[in-house]
Amino acid sequence: VREYDEQHFVFFATAHGTVKKTPLTEYAFRLARGKIAINLDEGDALVDAQLTDGEHDILLFASNGKTVRFAETAVRSMGRTATGVRGIRLAGGERVVSLIVAAASAAPELEDDDADDAIDAVADEAAVSQGDDDGVATILTATRNGYGKRTPLPDYPRKGRGTQGVIGIQTTERNGPLVGAVLVGATDEVLLISDAGTLVRTRASEISRVGRN
Repeated sequence: VREYDEQHFVFFATAHGTVKKTPLTEYAFRLARGKIAINLDEGDALVDAQLTDGEHDILLFASNGKTVRFAETAVRSMGRTATGVRGIRLAGGERVVSLIVAAASAAPELEDDDADDAIDAVADEAAVSQGDDDGVATILTATRNGYGKRTPLPDYPRKGRGTQGVIGIQTTERNGPLVGAVLVGATDEVLLISDAGTLVRTRASEISRVGRN
């Protein structure tokens, strides 16, 4: 960040599904001891923080394989010490694992009752221009047991903030829970590192592109 202007925000997501949007100007003055960026409830933890311009879509990915996508404008701007508001509804033991800021386009508007029956930009705009041959950006989801896939960004419907979302990937016994999601372009390479320190490097284009379900 070079300029702390009023047109940009810091968007936060926590493990318990809380989100918060704070004006970038709140961080303009440095303190040697640091600043409170977000107040966390007991047991909660920060998952990610992204720079936004207030006009993007937000995608939250949970360990149960569910994904919620909502307009950034659904979260009002609030101060540094605020706790935030609910971004996704989670059950016991589930947690948010990834936050993606995406272009506010190519997302069908669906109600909760219709979302799971739906079709089976981004902070880094380069990711969209580096989409597949059809120009569509994809989201790579990866599970604990090493399985993953790429799903076109438009397959994730835009819903209201605070809902439980739609299935982003099946968290079966074979797959295990979701551990991460990232926006990728066709020319990107992906490095997957296990907790044992084993690394696999592959082209994003070699990972299967399939629907949400």
